[in-house]
Amino acid sequence: MKTKTTRFLVVSLVSVLALCGIIFTFLAFFMNQRSMETITDVGVIYMTGMSKRTTMHFETTLDYRLSHVESLVEDNPIRENMDYEALRERLAYSAEARGFKSLSLYSRDGKFEMIYGGPVKVTDPEPFLASMNNGEKKVAVGTNAKGEETVLLGVSSEYPMANGEACTALVAEIPVDYFKSILALEQGENSLIYSHVIRRDGSFVIRSGEAVRDNYFDRIKEVFGESNGKAPDEYVSELEKAMAEHRDYSAMLKSDGEWRHLYCNPLPYSEWYLVTIMPYGELNVLVGNLSSQWIYMVFGGGAIILLALLVVFVKYFQLTRLQIHELEQARAEAEYANKAKSEFLSNMSHDIRTPMNAIVGMTAIATANIDNQQQVQNCLKKIALSSKHLLGLINDVLDMSKIESGKMTLNMDQISLREVMESIVSIVQPQVKAKNQQFDVSIHNISAEDVLCDSVRLNQVLINFLSNAIKFTPEGGAIRMDVYEEPSPRGEDHVQVHLRVKDSGIGMSPEFQKKIFESFTREDSARVRKTEGTGLGMAITKYIVDAMGGTIDLQSELGKGTEFRVILDLEKATVTEEDMMLPEWNMLVVDDDEQLCRSAVDSLETIGVQAEWSLDGETAIKMVAERHKKHNDYHIILLDWKLPTMDGFQTARELRKEMGDDVPILLISAYDWSEIESEARAAGISGFISKPLFKSTLFYGLKPYADSGESQEPSSEKKVDFNGKRVLLAEDNDLNWEIAEELLSDLGLELERAENGKICVEKFEQSSIGYYDLILMDIRMPIMTGYEASSAVRALEREDAGIPIIAMTADAFSEDIKKSLEHGMNAHVAKPIDMREITRVLEKYMR
Repeated sequence: MKTKTTRFLVVSLVSVLALCGIIFTFLAFFMNQRSMETITDVGVIYMTGMSKRTTMHFETTLDYRLSHVESLVEDNPIRENMDYEALRERLAYSAEARGFKSLSLYSRDGKFEMIYGGPVKVTDPEPFLASMNNGEKKVAVGTNAKGEETVLLGVSSEYPMANGEACTALVAEIPVDYFKSILALEQGENSLIYSHVIRRDGSFVIRSGEAVRDNYFDRIKEVFGESNGKAPDEYVSELEKAMAEHRDYSAMLKSDGEWRHLYCNPLPYSEWYLVTIMPYGELNVLVGNLSSQWIYMVFGGGAIILLALLVVFVKYFQLTRLQIHELEQARAEAEYANKAKSEFLSNMSHDIRTPMNAIVGMTAIATANIDNQQQVQNCLKKIALSSKHLLGLINDVLDMSKIESGKMTLNMDQISLREVMESIVSIVQPQVKAKNQQFDVSIHNISAEDVLCDSVRLNQVLINFLSNAIKFTPEGGAIRMDVYEEPSPRGEDHVQVHLRVKDSGIGMSPEFQKKIFESFTREDSARVRKTEGTGLGMAITKYIVDAMGGTIDLQSELGKGTEFRVILDLEKATVTEEDMMLPEWNMLVVDDDEQLCRSAVDSLETIGVQAEWSLDGETAIKMVAERHKKHNDYHIILLDWKLPTMDGFQTARELRKEMGDDVPILLISAYDWSEIESEARAAGISGFISKPLFKSTLFYGLKPYADSGESQEPSSEKKVDFNGKRVLLAEDNDLNWEIAEELLSDLGLELERAENGKICVEKFEQSSIGYYDLILMDIRMPIMTGYEASSAVRALEREDAGIPIIAMTADAFSEDIKKSLEHGMNAHVAKPIDMREITRVLEKYMR
């Protein structure tokens, strides 16, 4: 195969080189011929233009000089009883002043009577006399007393002559050299053009230095040879005919092997003709030089091109060999990717069937034990967990599909880091509890709680980290999440957020760490084979972090755990913060995490509270006892649940023994308060603040104790009451309507259904003002989509057209959320319905 390819390339190269040589040779000679023809045409055009300009200049000059003669007649009109001697003196003076060599009166029979200057005579008197007797203006060649040629200008006049007769014209004389100079007939040695002025019989009026014969026709016959198949006599005959017809004449003549172009045209006010000759000798040399240069350039350029082709061929040959090698590598990588995808599909088949088996099995068990309420509840709980797991698998696959097609986008909006962290903590609490793991969250140096970010994707990143940490950390292991901020290199309007998730799990091998962010990749070892997953979570996480302009770092060691670090530069949100100030309390913070203690104390100081801290229960008890003896008790104590040697409950009991029940003790923890509330209250704990301890978390958690001016337990959270609230639900699917009606009716809501977007708009438009409190809008509906329906509602001219509209749809990606908001919706809730999330959103928009 390689030999055939090489032979083909070599033959192709030789063929191309030969073809290029032939083409360049043809181009050289063809362009040489075309260059000569083109230059000849340009020469003809140039020479013709020069003749025309010379003729026009001659005419202009004659007009000018004849006007001088006419002015003599006009300035000296004939009057009765005039003094003719005085008239002649004035005429002589004026003529001499105008530069005329002589001035004379010309009689009707062709005789000159001189006014001043020497005697003159006309060389060819007949046409000159005829023109003068006809009252025309005329120019003619004559001779003076010395026999020198001169030019005579005649203008009609009737001045009296010495014999008493009236003259027919006033004639002025100017030198021939004057016309030679104004017509530029005497060309320099290097001139390509020279000219003569001749009469109709071929005799010279004005000749250039080259002409030595008395008749130009004789010059043509003697100097020029046969040209273009014509003898010189034929050219003379053609020229005489053109002159007789008073028209221009043009011809190409050859002399001593050199081509010359002859152009003849009549001159005004005379019987003269201007003959212009353009020798091609010097042009032939120039054309020859140009042709030689063109040939050299063509062949030189051809050589360069051929050399470039040779270089390209060599390079192409090298690249071909390299590409063959790369193709082999690509084939190996494709086989590896195919194997990876096959393994992925195998894993997915197992991972999807596992929760599906649980759902089907638990459904069958619940059906068989329908009368056993406890058994049914247990089955439903496992069905719910399996459904969530299955939904997570499907979301990962869909996310990866979006990434590979380039359609995943970010929806940057204002978010609260406190709300994000609290949401993350509440999500992972059940999983942490199920594996009896130690979970802690810490924040410090948080200067900006509100930033611009895609909250859905940020949640996804953190949940991916925490889910992996929980999955790959054994029971009783430790998981920790830290968040802190630093100044951003992007400027004061940004903040650099650091996120860290660390676990004490099984860790990763160095080999797997190199490919953990690749798609469809899972470590294939006995340690993880029982752990479910798609192998897509880290690839998705890496893509999201990159899309946010952040960095992700990984540190792991087999058997010792894993730590993920993410750095994001986020823009600060422009919000008006509430004036967070509390009374000047003295407080005690008790936690085994020194960093958390210091961060909490700093945050408390910013809201007006003086605080001290302790790392264990024993030290805290001593500090409380000392203050109690001095009658200077702490106003409030913040106490961690998971403390070394003595946990939070034991510590609370001892504190109550020391100081009684007057001082509130608040439990701080990342665990679910509802599951430990009864035991905590039995130990003397007054209330609960959930970690992480943002400044706003501390403020709102402690504020109820300051509202009445005394330390008291905050009122317990009341369940949201939606009784009497009417909701319009746009849903085209009967089963989805049945599920939504059953779940949302339990919240006290009154639901009305619209089977598509069009019906939804019509029902809202036909309802009275304020009849509906909120609209839940599906997106994919017939006739009119949710987007169109939302825009239509907003466009209605009603007082309540701004009614809250919540998208409730299975289109759950960031771009879907963004599109919903762009079409006038207030919020977005994804299907399957999460009751905690839908309740939170309903509470926000139906207060």
